[in-house]
Amino acid sequence: MGFEQAWLSYRMIREDSEWRGIGRIYADEDDFIIGNAVRELQKAWSEMTGAALMLCPDSQKTHQAGSIIFRQDEGCGPEGYHVFEEDGNVVIAASTDCGWLYGAFELIHQMQMENPLSGMDIRKEPVMPLRMLNHWDNMDGSIERGYSGNSFFFENDEILIDERTVTYARLLASVGINGAVINNVNVKDAATWLITDRYFDKLRRLSEIFAGYGIKLFLSLNYAAPVELGQLDSADPLSEEVREWWKRRMQLVFGQIPNLGGFLIKADSEGRPGPFTYGRTHADGANMLAEAVEPYGGLIIWRCFVYNCKQDWRDYVTDRARSGYDNFIELDGAFRDNVILQIKNGPMDFQVREPVHPLFGGLKASNQILEVQIAQEYTGQQRHVCYLIPMFKEVLAFRTYAAKTDDTVMDIVSGKTFNQTKCGMAAVANTGNDENWTGHDLAAANLYGFGRLAFNPSATAEELATEWIVRTFGKDQEVREVLLFILMNSWKAYEMYNAPLGIGWMVNPAYHYGPSVDGYEYDRWGTYHRADHAGIGVDRSHHGTGYAGLYEEPNASMYDSPESCPDELLLFFHHMPYVHKLHSGKTVIQHVYDTHFEGVELVDEMVKRFEGLEGKLPDKAFGRMLERFQHQKEHAREWRDQINTYFYRKSGIADEKGRKIF
Repeated sequence: MGFEQAWLSYRMIREDSEWRGIGRIYADEDDFIIGNAVRELQKAWSEMTGAALMLCPDSQKTHQAGSIIFRQDEGCGPEGYHVFEEDGNVVIAASTDCGWLYGAFELIHQMQMENPLSGMDIRKEPVMPLRMLNHWDNMDGSIERGYSGNSFFFENDEILIDERTVTYARLLASVGINGAVINNVNVKDAATWLITDRYFDKLRRLSEIFAGYGIKLFLSLNYAAPVELGQLDSADPLSEEVREWWKRRMQLVFGQIPNLGGFLIKADSEGRPGPFTYGRTHADGANMLAEAVEPYGGLIIWRCFVYNCKQDWRDYVTDRARSGYDNFIELDGAFRDNVILQIKNGPMDFQVREPVHPLFGGLKASNQILEVQIAQEYTGQQRHVCYLIPMFKEVLAFRTYAAKTDDTVMDIVSGKTFNQTKCGMAAVANTGNDENWTGHDLAAANLYGFGRLAFNPSATAEELATEWIVRTFGKDQEVREVLLFILMNSWKAYEMYNAPLGIGWMVNPAYHYGPSVDGYEYDRWGTYHRADHAGIGVDRSHHGTGYAGLYEEPNASMYDSPESCPDELLLFFHHMPYVHKLHSGKTVIQHVYDTHFEGVELVDEMVKRFEGLEGKLPDKAFGRMLERFQHQKEHAREWRDQINTYFYRKSGIADEKGRKIF
């Protein structure tokens, strides 16, 4: 299947652009990464100017004017760079090969935006040490929660390596992503064999392609591999036989795949095997694997999304939101230094609105990665547009009060708060083998924005959206303004016609798509949202499950009281009467009615503006997006009508504005 170049599709720049005065590049191509940097620059210059960028030996002492010069600068960090104009030349200064690669992509970015060359002076270092994508690809070619076609890594239990593989690596490197897990965290069937000689040759080739773009290859690992591969009858982490098996296995694996970064583990959650089977802790399991990979510089990334999916909700006390915290808080400090705990942004499961996970700020002696999801599992599945970078910005800015200063989630996962280096951000990937990579063309803004945000969290959501629009579709002012309006309003619109006030779910439990007000896949004995004739919400105060008290003060007290709890999270923390007045002055029930009507109206406005771009966007891309916008317009009405009707019938309270509630 063919594929597009996304934001690396280059357009001719103005005839009078000063960038056209650059015609040479001085660099040493011997290094694989620098060679890729040079080729990226040559490709960009050829397509944006129509002229070749001549490669000159770096050994020449005199550089002609109008050149790009690679220069050593030990003042730049390990992946940092300094790109600046000097006497009509462009200097890309760095201390490492990855720094030069990122500097080359920065230069291409500046040229695409047609920013001034004269006086250019840009110095950057990535804020997050690890900037990763987690693919949930299965080896049969399917993708769990995939909305962009099938896998481009796997097909029929074989690994695919082709031109698309290289283009994918280029896309990731261009936004600063330095790690990728290629297979599903729910490891099953043939994927268990990825750590055997059955797949070593292709994994080595894949890792070499990734390495050429500064990307570490990671694999999801089956915790019970010794049993699944038929070699042991136990996976007990405290068994010496099991520990030795893993040491021998990792010696083999890392010997065959030198660029392997390590493994992502999902254990003892949603039916996955883990140390609980043997009466052991998560620390026991993670440390066993960490010991085995440590000689090779490997990392064990251990997911904290741990809960019993068969728990009984009938007592109305058991709280899934507490599960991750309760499983890990007592183990803080018990993990080896090469173990990283990967924590979802919220305690539930990538809902359109959740509080920040209390493990951020609760854990003070463990390496941590923030896990977000750019695959829109609960936010429209890439059939609805939902630009998620504003959500991620809110999460990163959240103050945990875990320290007197530097206590935001961004401070923690960048390593600043607790002086750590094994930390960062990971996103569940939204790519597949669709021609445009992400199903909905506008969903690519989430992939682009995630990488750029992890590299530089101070960038605004609007800045990142604007960059992506211009780099993907060009500089037409109307295109930029309309697509920016759509992207910047899309999360708000989706939340409006989706579940209100932080309650979450209300979605088809089988597919996680479409309205199902009482739908919650693991709550078989009653509705998740606890709606009755008088009110709605889950009591997580000290009167209820006590979840609010898991936060540091003053957050704990803020969430514990309905009077101080933010409106947008009120029903997550409290069961409230429909007639309760919000800080906005509206009642809960009127808020439900109003936002669902307003969400549809906002979608209508988005679609109307988009339709005006016909002829200004590539025909194929416009047609793809228009089809999805028309679906979203209809689907938003379905959400509105089902939610409003449900709560009108449940509460018996009419819409004070007299609108028709079906």
